[in-house]
Amino acid sequence: MSPADTLNPQERLDWLRLIRSENVGPVTFHQLLQRHGSAAAALAALPELARRGGRRNFTAWSRDQAERELAAIHNLGAHLIAWGEPDYPANLAPLDDAPPLITVLGRPELLTRRSIALVGARNASAAGQRFAREMAFDLARAGFIVTSGLARGIDAAAHGGALAQGTVAVVGGGVDVVYPEENRGLYDEIVEQGAVLAESPVGTVPQARHFPRRNRLISGMSVGVVVIEAALKSGSLITARFAAEQGREVFAVPGSPLDPRCRGTNDLIRNGATLVEGADDVLAALISMGGRIPVDPPRRRPGSRPPAETGQSELDAAESAVTGLLGPTPVPVDELLRQCHLSPSIIATVLLELELAGRLDRHPGGLVSLR
Repeated sequence: MSPADTLNPQERLDWLRLIRSENVGPVTFHQLLQRHGSAAAALAALPELARRGGRRNFTAWSRDQAERELAAIHNLGAHLIAWGEPDYPANLAPLDDAPPLITVLGRPELLTRRSIALVGARNASAAGQRFAREMAFDLARAGFIVTSGLARGIDAAAHGGALAQGTVAVVGGGVDVVYPEENRGLYDEIVEQGAVLAESPVGTVPQARHFPRRNRLISGMSVGVVVIEAALKSGSLITARFAAEQGREVFAVPGSPLDPRCRGTNDLIRNGATLVEGADDVLAALISMGGRIPVDPPRRRPGSRPPAETGQSELDAAESAVTGLLGPTPVPVDELLRQCHLSPSIIATVLLELELAGRLDRHPGGLVSLR
C-alpha cells in the first residue's frame, strides 16, 4: 500500500469512532465526511446536528471504545480496511452505502480481484449443492474470486468448490463469530486460504436484521450474482434484488417447477435474469457485458467545503414538510425531492439530522422511513 492511499492511525481511529456512533450508518458517514472534510470535524458536529433533529445529550463513540476494538482486531490477526485504501473492494467503493470500514480475516489481497457471487437455498438439494460446488470450482479456475455468505447449503458448497483458488465469505456478525456452527471447519479453511469479511464489529453475534445488510455487500463487491435454488421469499432473492439495483448482472439456474426451492430462481428468469446452466454461460455473459462491468472506480472520497448555512426557520419548515410525507413504509429519497420541491442539499440535511436524532431509518436502495 502506498502511504498516500492509507489512513494514518489518528484518522483510522476517528473513522472508527464516527461509524460506530449511534445512528451513523454508511450513507450518513459519507455525507458527514463530505460536509465536514474529516471524521474529526464530523465527530465534533454530531451533538449539534442531533439536537437540531430533536435529540438531546448525543454522545459519540468514545476513543477508549474505538481503541478496544482496534486492539481486538489486532489480536485476531485481522485487518481493518478503510474506504479508498488499496485493498478495499473496487466494485463496492462507488456505492452510496459502501461501508467506510470493513474487517477482514485471512488474505485481504483477494479483495482486489474480480469476484462473482454464488448464493442459494440453505436447505439445498444434493444436486443443487453439487452444481454449486462445480460451478464455483470452474469460475475460480477462470480467475474469479467466488463470494458467498457462509450459510449452510448452496453458500457452503460454493465456498468449498472455490477454496483452493480463493473465496471470500461475507458474514453478518463479526469476523470471529462462526455462524452456523456446523460450518466451523469450512470457516477455518477459508481463514487459512481465503478471506472472511464483515462490516459489524468484532464479537458481534449475527441477528436477522444483519443479513440484508450483509447481502448488499455480497452483491456489491461482485460483478454478478448467480442464484442456485431459492424459494420465492428468501434471502437469496434479496441479494438478487440488491444486485439489480447496483447494476450487477443477475444469473439464475433453472429448476423443476415441482420443487419449491426452484420457484424463486425460475421467477428471476421469468423477470429478466440470465438463464445459466454452467460456468461457461456465466463467463460468456460477462464477456458480452464488456465495459458494463464496473472496474477501477475512484478510490478516495474527497472532503468538500461545508455546505452553505441554511436558516433555522427554513430548516424547520423543511423538516415539517419531509416528516409530513414520511411514515413507517420506506419511500425513495427521490420521491421526497419531487414532492417537497426543496433543494437536494436541504433534503439531505433534514434527513441527516433526523437520522442522528434516531427518528429516521435508511434502507438499501435509497429508501427512508420514520421510526
